[in-house]
Amino acid sequence: MTAFVVPATAGSLSAYDYSTMLDCLIIGDSIAIGTHQFRPECVAYARSGITSHGWNKLFGNNLLAAETVIISLGTNDWEGANTYAKLREIRAKITGKQVFWIAPNQTSRPLVYQDVNTIAGIFGDEVISTNRYQQDKIHPSWAGYRELANKSRIKSGQ
Repeated sequence: MTAFVVPATAGSLSAYDYSTMLDCLIIGDSIAIGTHQFRPECVAYARSGITSHGWNKLFGNNLLAAETVIISLGTNDWEGANTYAKLREIRAKITGKQVFWIAPNQTSRPLVYQDVNTIAGIFGDEVISTNRYQQDKIHPSWAGYRELANKSRIKSGQ
C-alpha cells in the first residue's frame, strides 16, 4: 500500500486543494478488502480483523483525503469498545468530496449499524448496504461486494 498523508495545514474540506487528492480511498477491515476487489483503482488501507481502535492506532495520526472515501469499520469491535467515539474520531480525520459508509448487517451488528448511520448523518455522508451475505451473515457475498462497489461508483460518478 502506498501511504498518502494530507499536510497538517490542509485543515477543513473547504480549504483543501482538491488537485492533490486521491481519486478513491477505501479504509477498514476485511469487508473493505473485499470491496477493494471490485474497486481496484482505489488505494486501500485495510486489514482483516482490525478493530476501529486498531485502525485508529495504525492510521489515526494521518489526515486522509480522496475524492471518494469508502469506510468499513466497527464490525470487529467488541461490546464496550466505544465504537461510536472511535468511528467519529476516524471520520473527523477524513477529507473527501463523497464519503460512503458500508453499513454492517443490521441483524448481526445492530449497535454498529446505528453508530454508522448516526455518524454518516452528522457528516452528510452516504450509507450503502447489501442484503447479500455469506453464511456468517457478516461478510457480503461476492455479489454483495460487487453491489457495494457499484453503489459507490454510481453515486460518486467514478
